[in-house]
Amino acid sequence: MRSRTALTATALTTTALLLTACTSAGEPKTIRVTVTQTVSSTPEADASPNASADALKMGTKKTLDDSTNDTHFTAQVTEYQQPHKGPQPETPTDLGGDIWATVNVKVCNLRGATFSVGQTAWSLEYDDGTSVESTGLSGGDMPKPEYPMDRAVKPGRCAAGLISYPVDSKKRPARVTYAPESGESAEWAVPST
Repeated sequence: MRSRTALTATALTTTALLLTACTSAGEPKTIRVTVTQTVSSTPEADASPNASADALKMGTKKTLDDSTNDTHFTAQVTEYQQPHKGPQPETPTDLGGDIWATVNVKVCNLRGATFSVGQTAWSLEYDDGTSVESTGLSGGDMPKPEYPMDRAVKPGRCAAGLISYPVDSKKRPARVTYAPESGESAEWAVPST
């Protein structure tokens, strides 16, 4: 900062001397100097804040509204397991992971229209910007009880269960994100252990 100030002061002095030397006797003695300063930001100043800071605590119910479709409901993530504890489906190496993780979720229709729920609205988000989507696999040896793939939820009813994700055992997601096709979305912070 000190060298930039000294450089700017030197440039101003040099400009003023040149302007004074170039004026003729008949011109006014007013000197106008325009200084342009280029400031570059530091990477620390541009870094976005940790998105997990705004995420809900695991177990918290979030009330969400989609007034366009007249749906009013709660969404909740009650648990994240990595690796999934229990019977393991086939190793997910061909799906991009080396172990299975599960998210235990629950959605309840408070009032309004009947709506459909499915696993595709849920994803795992990492601090490096990557994400893991639900595999869309169900039945067979997938962890039970499974969250439904496509189920209508009437007012006063809920849908709950596990969603499985093929994950890299060396990484842990920062958030579980619920982003339905319309309406509000929500995020829950994944505990570090």
